[in-house]
Amino acid sequence: MALSQDELKQQVAEAAIEYVKSGIIGVGTGSTANYFIEALAKVKHKIQGAVASSEATAQRLKSHGIEVFDLNAIDGMDIYVDGADEITEHMHMLKGGGGALTREKIVAANAKKFICICDETKYVPVLGKFPLPVEVLPMARGYVARQLMKLGGQPMLRDFTTDNGNIILDVHGLTISDPIQMEAEINQIVGVVTNGLFAARPANTLLLATHDGVKTITSGIHG
Repeated sequence: MALSQDELKQQVAEAAIEYVKSGIIGVGTGSTANYFIEALAKVKHKIQGAVASSEATAQRLKSHGIEVFDLNAIDGMDIYVDGADEITEHMHMLKGGGGALTREKIVAANAKKFICICDETKYVPVLGKFPLPVEVLPMARGYVARQLMKLGGQPMLRDFTTDNGNIILDVHGLTISDPIQMEAEINQIVGVVTNGLFAARPANTLLLATHDGVKTITSGIHG
């Protein structure tokens, strides 16, 4: 019997617990990350606590009795565990469907190792079928939208306010053949906080839930 997408997410989240040894763990945001938090709660005695990539994740961690640390109060962490909306064989990701892309990127940058957990529907040859989220300062919305259109995208305003008080433009219609270059190019637009391409700092390990079990795919990249 085929597993449901939720069952696949749960399976891969539990597989990520093998990477939890001690110290402080960076935790992402979204449905797959939520399953990881549930699994983490069972081994919380092994760790000091966690750094959350969103207010929602912080509340969920606290509800399971896991101490949440301010990122500025620590020197870094061994691992960051999070899902992705899309990921390629090169470990480049498109993230931000849940709107937490900026904090996710900041927490990931502080981790020695990024472990991406997702189901096989997110594993793609080229990024861009999923709209690319771009976090933008509200006053720059019109300007940024015009610049994104010059790159070939169709930006649409999401009915959402980020934890940082900003807006999100979801950019449709992009085929992202060079995600490292596009990540840098969009981040150079004045008024952009960051975008949902995680290519300059890709995942180190991908745990991919499939109907044949969890597959481990690793890159040669070390953070």
